[in-house]
Amino acid sequence: MTPIATLQQQLSRLAEAAEAAERGGGADRLAAQHAKGKLSARERLLLLLDEGSFVELDRFVTARGAGDGPVVYGDGVVTGHGRIHGRTVYVFSQDFTVFGGSLSEAHAAKICKVMDLALKTGAPMIGLNDSGGARIQEGVVSLGGYADIFLRNTLASGVIPQLSAILGPCAGGAVYSPAITDFIFMVRGTSYMFVTGPNVVKTVTHEDVTMEQLGGAATHAGTSGVAHFADDSEPACLARIRDLLRYVPSNNVDDPPRGPGTDPRDRRDEGLLAVIPDHPARPYDMHEVIRRVVDDGAFFEVQGEYAPNILVGFAHLGGHSVGIVANQPAVLAGVLDIDASLKAARFVRFCDCFNIPLVTFEDVPGFLPGVAQEHGGIIKHGAKLLYAYCEATVPKLTVITRKAYGGAYDVMSSKHIRGDFNVAWPSAEIAVMGPKGAVEILYRKEIAEAPDPAAALEARVAEYTERFANPYVAAARGYVDDVIDPRDTRPRLIGALDALQGKRDRNPPRKHGNLPL
Repeated sequence: MTPIATLQQQLSRLAEAAEAAERGGGADRLAAQHAKGKLSARERLLLLLDEGSFVELDRFVTARGAGDGPVVYGDGVVTGHGRIHGRTVYVFSQDFTVFGGSLSEAHAAKICKVMDLALKTGAPMIGLNDSGGARIQEGVVSLGGYADIFLRNTLASGVIPQLSAILGPCAGGAVYSPAITDFIFMVRGTSYMFVTGPNVVKTVTHEDVTMEQLGGAATHAGTSGVAHFADDSEPACLARIRDLLRYVPSNNVDDPPRGPGTDPRDRRDEGLLAVIPDHPARPYDMHEVIRRVVDDGAFFEVQGEYAPNILVGFAHLGGHSVGIVANQPAVLAGVLDIDASLKAARFVRFCDCFNIPLVTFEDVPGFLPGVAQEHGGIIKHGAKLLYAYCEATVPKLTVITRKAYGGAYDVMSSKHIRGDFNVAWPSAEIAVMGPKGAVEILYRKEIAEAPDPAAALEARVAEYTERFANPYVAAARGYVDDVIDPRDTRPRLIGALDALQGKRDRNPPRKHGNLPL
């Protein structure tokens, strides 16, 4: 046989093997996948990545110790790298049509290889999870594969962004890899996460529960807070991953990506004058404040369905990528509770890991009182948010729109915990507590003995408000840098971000802090 004929034969064999790898588990299993409303592993990558950018690695890997069984290339997972918005990302996409996407020794090794490459090159790592769990036939070897992945998740944390999409079942030990990553995406009706499934729950606790109730997207996005995003379809979920990367850098050394910067930097917004109600007890929607301030009104909210009394998410301000944390007066008056503290603390720490400046909009009457909160550990959990803000060294900007009461004032990125630029609107009330509550404590006896207690209370409240519940006492001490016209909020924040670009701040040398977990 001539060299050319030999080469042609080799190329033909390569083409056949490549075609076999792309077929995955075969046409019947692919049809079953589509019938469930799910895409194939490769179809997902086509939607996630820039067109034509995917480069596959290890496509000819097969299960180790497969014996005389059929050879299935890829062993249930597609791995490689591609681009999103022109930036390199590393990916794995589990293939449920091959052994149910179960994790074997070879399957885990493929994932570990791309995770190592992502860490070496400083590129985001994206995992598309759709797996039946550990491959039972391989026993403890598959469990070791999970542990290898968990270790890499932990070592990469805070170094590169790690994103997990749950696009099918994710159960048992498999849930802990996504749990360590930065953001979890789920799809309503087709994705599930739980440590133990409904059958085990019924056996142990005698509770009847469906997969959707136990670990569906709605449960984890709105009740447990495990998931950060829940979408109605896989294409919408994958599009949201692409959108997130418009705000997040590739690693902890790079600067965050710039926005288009088409919104005028000096734009003032007259509508901000009408946002705060005349009565201090009336709610308003902090979303409106955020949209009027950020570039093009675009706020990429994170965990919008969980702990809605606090808002977190990304935006651009004058082209700068920023993380936004904001009390939401429209829900529970914007108080801080256990769930809100956890939600915001995790987000603040992510932004600090990846050099994303923090902008805080504050309207907080305090921490939520109650037996359930105290017994649930509000002291410990509230301290996590305080710790996160204190530890953060990125530029920290705060706008007090209305209430800033008690310890919650300190926690919400106050000047005392290294806030860089703290301003207040004229409507701000900065005090230990609300005027009425303070007066009822300070002047209880005087008011009770007055001829007209109601009038005496009203007079004392007015006096207290004039003396303490305003931004000028704090401004006189330098606790806020300025009291500003609400219409100037956008240009003032952009100016501060420009000035703080060269910020250099360091925490004391240490192995790591002891976050109150």
